[in-house]
This record gives sequence, structure tokens and C-alpha cells, in this order.
Amino acid sequence: MSLLSVVWDVNPVMVELGPLQIRYYGLLFAMGFLIGYFIVKHFFVYENAPLKEIDKMSMYIIVGAVIGARLGHCLFYEPEVYLKDPIQILFIWKGGLASHGGAVGLLIGLWLYSRKSWNKSMLHVLDRIAIPTALAASFIRLGNLFNSEIYGHETDLPWGFIYVREGNTAPHHPTQIYEALSYLLIFIFLFILYKRYKGIINRGLIAGWLATLIFVQRFFVEFLKNDQVDFESDMLLNMGQILSIPFIIAGIVLIIRSKKLGPAPRPEFKKSEEKKADKKEES
Repeated sequence: MSLLSVVWDVNPVMVELGPLQIRYYGLLFAMGFLIGYFIVKHFFVYENAPLKEIDKMSMYIIVGAVIGARLGHCLFYEPEVYLKDPIQILFIWKGGLASHGGAVGLLIGLWLYSRKSWNKSMLHVLDRIAIPTALAASFIRLGNLFNSEIYGHETDLPWGFIYVREGNTAPHHPTQIYEALSYLLIFIFLFILYKRYKGIINRGLIAGWLATLIFVQRFFVEFLKNDQVDFESDMLLNMGQILSIPFIIAGIVLIIRSKKLGPAPRPEFKKSEEKKADKKEES
């Protein structure tokens, strides 16, 4: 055992009030979406887009991401368990969310929203959502750290973590921290990219960079992780890596096509019109 390793024995429950438990994971998950909400609001104000659209859009995205993440885990990682007892799919508090499924669910939610939005370009909206998505992913991985889950193989590196609650006596790669830091850097890069072009950016460029960078790093970090389910032990690439490949390809395609697509026309919308619309709804 390395004397420089980190002994990690943090209770995943932050506050317990009778039957009510507030977990670090749930708090960080919610914080990621909340901060993302205000980042997107900043973009809407900057581009003079209708602010009343944010709440509607957020609902589609959150519901889509959560349902997709849950179904992704159930169908790709433990299908035999949930097909045998489908009601367990609803037991989200027991754990089991897959980021690949969450990404698909988010895209479906955003597609449904964009059909009725003020701006019919799904890619235009997706580019704005992509930036805080990277930050939310960073928060979620920190939540995994507090849960002592999704960690890596044993290591002699001085920053290895001994996950006491998992019965470990040797340090392991803290892959949650590797991913959280990577996602944070991706968020900073995408935010700078948006500001560099002052919001007038080719459709699909930011979303393409997000998909490419997120899932390329995910592909390589998976080599350090323990298998999440038993059947992965006999696979050349694990399920996380296999599911990452289509997203990497899609991201590269978006980056290439973005130059041809160009930026979406800015919606002709004024704040005075928004106020009139709000008054009309109230009446």
C-alpha cells in the first residue's frame, strides 16, 4: 500500500432527516443542471432570444436526459435484471444511470422541443446546450466519487484512492476525478469558443466538439476502469467504449459539416415583443 495514497471513506449521504436522505450525488446532479440553466440564460440574453423558452426547453432536456440515462443503463448493462423485473427500472434511487443513454435522451428531448421552439434549428439550440452539458458531466462524475463508484484498476501512483466503503485495501485510479477534470477543461474550451465567435457560430460546431472530446476521453479512460458488469471481462472493448464510438464519429461529422451549414439566422425578436406576449397570455 502506498503511503501517499488517499484513504476515501466519505459517507455518500450528506444529510439524513428521518426517511429523507440528501446525497452528494443528487445534490451535484441538481447543481449541474441549475448552473447550466443560468449559463443558457446568459446565452439567450446575449443573443436577445426569448427568455420564456428556457423553462420549456429545460423540462424537455432534463426529462429526456434522466429517462435516457436510466434506460441506457438498464438495457445495455443489466438487461437480464430489468427484463425479468421491469418495475425496477423506476427505482432510480438505487443507482444505475448511463451517460450514453443520457446523451441520447437529451437529443430526443431537444428534438421534440425544437419542433415547437422559436428557432426551428435543433443544432442551433444544441450548440448552446452543449457548453453547460460538459460542466454538468463534471459535477456528475464528482457525485460518482462520493458514491465510491466507477473507479479504476489498482495503481501505485501517489494519487491513488483507497475506497474503504468498497472493501478496498489497495489504491485505485480515481477515474471519476480524471473524467471530472477533463469535462471541466472541455467546458472552458467550448465557452471560450462561443465567446470568440460572439455567439455567431456555425451550426453543429460546438456540439461536434463536445461529442468528440467527451467520448474520446471516455474511450481512453475506460482502459483504466474496472468492469461495471461481469460480461465485460471477456470483451476486447468494454460497453462504454463501444457506445462511445458512434458519438465520436457523429461529432467529427458535425464539425466537418458545420462550415457548410453556417450560423443559424438570428431570430427577429425584441424584448418589447416578449413583454407584449406575456401580457397577452396573462389576459
